[in-house]
Amino acid sequence: MKISHYFELEEQVTGGIHESVHHQRKILDQLDLRYTTEPTLDADVFHCNLMGPRSVWYAKRARSRGIPVVTHTHVTAEDFGDSFRFTNALAKPLKPYLEWAYGLADALVCPSTYNRRLIESYTDTDATTTVISNGVDREKLAGFESLAAEYRERYDLEPPVVFLVGHVIKRKGLETFVELARRRPDIDFAWFGPLDLSLKGRETTRLIEESPENCTFTGYIDDIRGAYAAGDIFCFPTYEENEGIALLEAMTAGKPVLVRDIETFSWLEDGEDCLKVATSGAEVEVEGESESKSKSDIDAFEEALERLTDPDLRRRLGSNAARRSEQFSLDAVANRYQSLYEEVA
Repeated sequence: MKISHYFELEEQVTGGIHESVHHQRKILDQLDLRYTTEPTLDADVFHCNLMGPRSVWYAKRARSRGIPVVTHTHVTAEDFGDSFRFTNALAKPLKPYLEWAYGLADALVCPSTYNRRLIESYTDTDATTTVISNGVDREKLAGFESLAAEYRERYDLEPPVVFLVGHVIKRKGLETFVELARRRPDIDFAWFGPLDLSLKGRETTRLIEESPENCTFTGYIDDIRGAYAAGDIFCFPTYEENEGIALLEAMTAGKPVLVRDIETFSWLEDGEDCLKVATSGAEVEVEGESESKSKSDIDAFEEALERLTDPDLRRRLGSNAARRSEQFSLDAVANRYQSLYEEVA
């Protein structure tokens, strides 16, 4: 079997999608499956990770030649909004486009049950939908503990450090993160991840520039292990997520995690492998009702964070999280890909 494993805009797209593709190719190597990263019709399966115009062109021609098409549903209209400049305006027309583009596939790979429900709600297609986690590359984090002193000194952080990893975007709960830091000046907060203000909207830029002194935005770091070494409490107040690779990495590193209680994280158990915060889901947009709702959200996160100042609770939750993360290792999800390719081919 030969697989055309294509990632359109591979050099431009970063973050979770890029990491997922890296995981997939590492799995393909482990399974000793032949593949090319170039789009080609000289293959038994055409697998695309981003349905841009070139992927669509190849997918349509692959189907016309009887070559099965597998498509990852990394992108949803819901996940696209509140990300970068202009993404809110593009989110609405994106939905019918994805409905059509995903409809070209014979099989859709969804990173979570929640993602599958979204896709099935607006995609009229005969394609089978299979949930396969993006997984977590445990080898990538090996030895992270040794970097704690270096990265805490580099960013002037004192434990316990509340941290987050990933692109700095509003959808991931930027306002909640900044306001928590403002309310707890006695605790250091650090967001490790790319920080290109030219890609941000005005509200995101304002939140970053007006953040308190104890809130550090590191920008891109050369060794992601440093983030998990320096951080103590993984605070992930995201409003929308298809899965969350950074969350899986934090759990693998044995960090206690604090998340917003959204459907994506329904598989997590509050008080066992995380702390969940039930909130209204409203950010501050205008004065009035939405503002008061957001303030109550912050109150709930602040109360949960106060619980996590207890080192014994942090150790228990972190230990349970590490054990839970084992089911998301690349070894654990590899056979799902093997079965999928065999079924479609």
